[in-house]
Amino acid sequence: MEESLSRESERFDSLRQDFSWQSKQFDSLKKNLSWQNEQSEIVKQDLSRQSERFDSLKEDFSWQSKQFDSLKQSLSWQSEQSDFLKQDFAQQSEKFDSLKQNLLRQSEQFDSLIQDFSRQSIRSDYLEQRSVHRRLGQGLRLGHTAQDAQLPLAAKEHHLAVASALWRNFFPYLKSQRMSQMPPSPQLADTAAGFTLLALDIPSKALSELQPQPVLSMMQLFGWDDMVWPPLVSRYLSHLIQNSALCEAFSSMGYTSYEALTVRSWFRCVLQMFIDQPTGTLAKTDAERTVGKAYMEQLTEMTRLIFKLSEVENILSKAHVEESVFKQDPKNALVQFIKAVGRTYSGLQTLPEKSAMVAKTLEYLGDVLKYVKPYLKVKGPPEGLQLTYWIIGCLVKFWAPILATSKAQQLLFRIVDCLLLPHSVLQQDKELPVALLSAIQESLPLYLQGLSFICCQSQTQGAYLNQLLGSIIQQYFGRFLAASPTVLGAGQHPMVSALCSSITAPQMLRLRKTTLHVINENYMQFKGNAPPPRLASVLAFILEVLQRTRSVELCDIDLILPVVLKCLVLVNEPQVKKISTDIVQYMVEGCQAGSGGERATQLTSVFRQFIQDYTAVYDQRVFSVLEAAAVLDQTLVTSLIPTITQALKDSEHKQGLGRNAALRQTYKRLLSYLAEAGQNEIQKLENETGSQCAGD
Repeated sequence: MEESLSRESERFDSLRQDFSWQSKQFDSLKKNLSWQNEQSEIVKQDLSRQSERFDSLKEDFSWQSKQFDSLKQSLSWQSEQSDFLKQDFAQQSEKFDSLKQNLLRQSEQFDSLIQDFSRQSIRSDYLEQRSVHRRLGQGLRLGHTAQDAQLPLAAKEHHLAVASALWRNFFPYLKSQRMSQMPPSPQLADTAAGFTLLALDIPSKALSELQPQPVLSMMQLFGWDDMVWPPLVSRYLSHLIQNSALCEAFSSMGYTSYEALTVRSWFRCVLQMFIDQPTGTLAKTDAERTVGKAYMEQLTEMTRLIFKLSEVENILSKAHVEESVFKQDPKNALVQFIKAVGRTYSGLQTLPEKSAMVAKTLEYLGDVLKYVKPYLKVKGPPEGLQLTYWIIGCLVKFWAPILATSKAQQLLFRIVDCLLLPHSVLQQDKELPVALLSAIQESLPLYLQGLSFICCQSQTQGAYLNQLLGSIIQQYFGRFLAASPTVLGAGQHPMVSALCSSITAPQMLRLRKTTLHVINENYMQFKGNAPPPRLASVLAFILEVLQRTRSVELCDIDLILPVVLKCLVLVNEPQVKKISTDIVQYMVEGCQAGSGGERATQLTSVFRQFIQDYTAVYDQRVFSVLEAAAVLDQTLVTSLIPTITQALKDSEHKQGLGRNAALRQTYKRLLSYLAEAGQNEIQKLENETGSQCAGD
């Protein structure tokens, strides 16, 4: 019984513990349920807000749907109106064509009237007017009475009225024609020059838009504006350049840029002489030839007059330019002027003089790249591209000291970016147009020589300029490199011409070192033992430079000789071996190792490294190269005897087969070329062999 009560008690305790645990679980569930109820309330509130937003969106959508229906109806109505307008436009277009034809006929008649007027009325009025002014002045100086002066005064009033009428009635049309899309007639320039003289004689009657200095305003409109047609500018200025009264007027108003701006216009007229020619290669019509010939004659006359300006005469005199330049065609005359400016600047001594000259030359140029932009934009015509690259190349070469200054360097950077390193050139996979590539090929030496000079002179941008020079060489060396040396003509590559021209020593060395560095990095790197492409052509280029310059520089030995020696060891192609042998011969003979000096020391160092690098694997080929070098310069190879002997022993040790009799025999043949020093080394080798035999 007691046991039964004990078991019941234990069961009761167990049930009580279970109940306690379940009670705790129930409390936990109650809390969880309470939290879920709270979350449910939050979700319900959120759903309520979303429902409200959805209702709002429904209303918006309904409103937008109505708006869309309204727009559809409006669009339908506008479409109907558009059809009506199209019909009306067609009718108006027919009327416009008719009016255009009438206007063209009237314009031709008006041009004829202007021509007659400018030839007869204006010029006769000028002459009569000046005559009246002279008579009036003479009459007053002689003390004539007012009655005697009444007639000249009446004539003066008449001419003032005529001048007012001309400005009011004819000038607006004249001004509107200066920016015409079609090339202007010569009469337009003649008439504009007449109005300029009229403004000079009677400035008060010029239109208010030209005041307070109507002569200056006229020159800015027709002579110095970069947007006016070059034929108009050249003919207009040719009428006025030598007018002494005009020069005095500008001098009296303190306008010192008169001659410089006139020279700038001449620059533009010459550079844009092909601007209106088609870019294609079709033959010109007779009319086009006539226009071109007339413009060339006009440019020639303008050039003659430009060279009589006092500023230009002063520059030509200081540069000792002969008068025959005046009779040259405008292109060559412009180049001679560029050279004269460069020589004049180089002759200046003081910093203020040089600074003033830099400012003046930049004023002569203006925005020169803007003048040639039309050629660059359409990549033609070929004559325009040739002229552009040639003239600006002359600027870079002959104005290099000017472009090296801080004032002018930004212009230099723009020239490089626009002409030599535009985006199209940097895309290696994109072929350049033939006309553009031809223009660059002919003028590239000018740019390279000028830039190399500037690199030597620049104090602040030297590193960046060197980088630019290297980029230009890298972009164009491969483009102009022949596929095979068999078609590589003398001087065909523009960089050969650049390296072989008569330029100053520092300039030449800078260009040579940069060129060879680019070639070494980009065109002479082996991939393992595989030679780079077009290796024979690259070596032929180097050989041509050595032959034409007849000199060996330290950079040749440092950058080129190690690779050429490597070619003799690793490449079996006959052309490569022949050209490499010739290069080694030129370098060894050019250095004259026996005479000492830095080049001879470096030559010895390169050969020593060559022996250490290749004897272990290519022993026979290395000895063959050294034999050829010994024939050319015994002193060089004699100085290398210790290195060769040690390389021989290192090779034998590496092979682990004892003395290499065949290799030693080859070495003895080499030593036989080296007189007493060679015989002594042979004796040492034989003594070593004898000692080994005795030991055995």
